[in-house]
Amino acid sequence: MTNSNIEKQFSLLAKLMDLHNLNSFKTKAIATGAFQIDKLNVQLSNLAETEIANLPNIGIGVSKKIIELITTGKLNDLEDLKNITPIGVQQLLLIKGLGPKKCRIVWQEMGIESPTDFLYACNENRLINFKGFGDKTQALLLQATQFYLQSLGKFLYADAEPIIDNIKNNLIEIFGTENIFITGDFARQETIIEYFEFVINTPAEFIVEGLEANTNILNIEYENDEITFDYQTYKCKIYSCEAANAMEQLFFTQSSPEFLEAFTQQFPDVDYTLQNHNSDKAIFEQANIPYLEPYLRTTNQFINSQNEALQISDIKGIIHNHSTYSDGANTLEQMVLACIKLQMQYFVISDHSQYASYAGGLDADAIYKQHAEIDMLNKKYAPFKIYKSIECDILPNGDLDYNTEILKTFDLVIASIHSVFNMTEVQAMQRIQKAIENPFTTILGHPTGRLLLGRNGYAVDMYKIIDLCKINNVVVELNANPRRLDIDWQYINYAIKNNVLVSINPDAHSVNGINDIKFGVLAAQKANLNASQNLSSFTLADFEKFLTKQHLKQVKF
Repeated sequence: MTNSNIEKQFSLLAKLMDLHNLNSFKTKAIATGAFQIDKLNVQLSNLAETEIANLPNIGIGVSKKIIELITTGKLNDLEDLKNITPIGVQQLLLIKGLGPKKCRIVWQEMGIESPTDFLYACNENRLINFKGFGDKTQALLLQATQFYLQSLGKFLYADAEPIIDNIKNNLIEIFGTENIFITGDFARQETIIEYFEFVINTPAEFIVEGLEANTNILNIEYENDEITFDYQTYKCKIYSCEAANAMEQLFFTQSSPEFLEAFTQQFPDVDYTLQNHNSDKAIFEQANIPYLEPYLRTTNQFINSQNEALQISDIKGIIHNHSTYSDGANTLEQMVLACIKLQMQYFVISDHSQYASYAGGLDADAIYKQHAEIDMLNKKYAPFKIYKSIECDILPNGDLDYNTEILKTFDLVIASIHSVFNMTEVQAMQRIQKAIENPFTTILGHPTGRLLLGRNGYAVDMYKIIDLCKINNVVVELNANPRRLDIDWQYINYAIKNNVLVSINPDAHSVNGINDIKFGVLAAQKANLNASQNLSSFTLADFEKFLTKQHLKQVKF
């Protein structure tokens, strides 16, 4: 059981306790425990009970419940509350903006017990008759509920990884063969996964028979060579085939319909049967084009591509990180040591700016204190280099969060929006344009502000943003946090064509968060980005040259 799983259980327990108006002190203790669990850098399941009991900032009551959850697989208090709370009400708690107190009104005063009923109530303008639900709140909750319902049953790529491995291992146990291949959206490294898809070189009727004998598998449907079913709560799909044709089936199911249509039109004479082949590379050999990995088979734009896509090994520096100076879980030195261990050449610390007070944003005194520590660490760990940066809030009027004198003290500035999301496209574009045009802006951070399966980004014209970045020599971030992956990979090709650098950054808030760089690389591969087009792939020497050119923008200041 991972810390993420444990944190989710404690968060739900705190919400249900609040929903039922239970002891506020205990509720706060559970919520605080969930927050602290999320910040831990060691897996709780690997600790002895005495080590869990002695963890700082956890508390005796929470540590006992952690041990209970790890030992038994459940929390009795949580199970009791779930038993007296309709499942639809539990789902209402997952809607952004509908916290436990509002949810209590919705359930107990409005008599609503499901997201679909709540959506209907929003459309019927019923919420505004209750305290705390004005026109604006109702409109926001309507949008959030629609988003929630559209996202049901879908998973982030990062969350899908352990799930698909678990399902594959179970299928191997059922069918006694390792000739089971992962295909579909996961093979193409899509950011959102809906179906867990596999190719099995076994006749369909035998697959159905094996599935029916397994108690974890429900709702089996069978048509031709395609079998759909639910594994526990996960939607799955199997494509059956003869053993000799497994690679043919894999090619077709790992490629999107858009790609297949373009490919078959461009290469009408290709033979797809691939009898007894152990790879689908023979298809590309017949077409006389370089082999395309599944991640390049989402659109038709890379069919004749020969670009060498970025690899994780191409990352040379870790840009955009947070420490205990703001809302990070690790000290600056701990983050530096983690990067040195990964054999990186440099590290860019970018804690939050003062406007983000909720995240411990840095005032001028904290900035000078951090810069002094960076100077000390640079001497201690040379030739490894630590750069002074800030994730500087873009204020609602488009200004950056500090005056010129403070901005001058940074090696680079990442400008990001963290507040006032409900802007029109005109307002958002004016705000972002002003920030991009600021000569101290080096990188535009997570440019749409989206949270995958959480909220849509604010309305912006990404093509115009990329054009503005080109004019003002600003880098556009691909935020590698798997819940962001922002800029979306589909815009990266436009940036490449316009010679706008992308920077794949983990936005790490802990040592473990540095590893999120992987998900940014996987997303960038879909756009065929190479190392020369990604800032965090620059060597230390090239990064220094880049910063020198950036500072030329600031000479008149």
